[in-house]
Amino acid sequence: MSAAPATPLRVAMWSGPRNISTAMMRAWENRGDCAVSDEPLYAAYLATTGLDHPGRDEIIADGDTDYERVAVALSTGPAPGGRPVWYQKHMTHHLQPRYSSAWVNKLANVFLIRDPAEVVESYLKSRATVAPEDIGLLQQAKLFDQVADAQGHAPPVIDADDFLRDPGPFLEALCEHLGLGFTERMLEWPAGRRDSDGIWAPYWYDAVWKSTGFEPWRARSPQLSGEALRVADACRPAYEKLRAQRLVLD
Repeated sequence: MSAAPATPLRVAMWSGPRNISTAMMRAWENRGDCAVSDEPLYAAYLATTGLDHPGRDEIIADGDTDYERVAVALSTGPAPGGRPVWYQKHMTHHLQPRYSSAWVNKLANVFLIRDPAEVVESYLKSRATVAPEDIGLLQQAKLFDQVADAQGHAPPVIDADDFLRDPGPFLEALCEHLGLGFTERMLEWPAGRRDSDGIWAPYWYDAVWKSTGFEPWRARSPQLSGEALRVADACRPAYEKLRAQRLVLD
């Protein structure tokens, strides 16, 4: 078991879009001892890149667009509400290459991955186009190497497909790794929106707002072609690299 960092325990879950990242945030918020932050770098990412995402102006107006200030708060500031555990839901592509990412090494980092074909298929249901850098896997692979080198060991990797087959044991194993007790409260939560949800939630969180737990596992067979297939194929080596390091239960 890894020793828990000093209070607060800052759990940074690095994911890409169209994963189970918001449901995972629900699970941690429902513990009772945990504050959560929903994509705290999103406003800075949009302000810096100029990308046109749903609700862009609202997101920028509502969030902090100073990337370095947000990074300092996430890595050294107090947890919201003084909670002993601080779960940070991050999209890896929100990291800004022009700034150092050394601050990430102060966090208890976990990587949440999903097959890129499934991500691309889901992403294109809400967006007209997709590029490799949009789905975060390339950035996840790079950040994984950074964290492993800095901390001297590979951080945990959870594959969403594995996780949904049996969420309880995976959460229990992750909590043990982090030096936390597991609670069954992480498996069920009340339906509805949360004050902690990002202001972009109306564009993306409809299914999560209706949920009371993790979705049941089901086999998926994405059918991609053209540019969508090229994007998934471009991200597949990064996915396979991370998948080789994934948490496998006995």
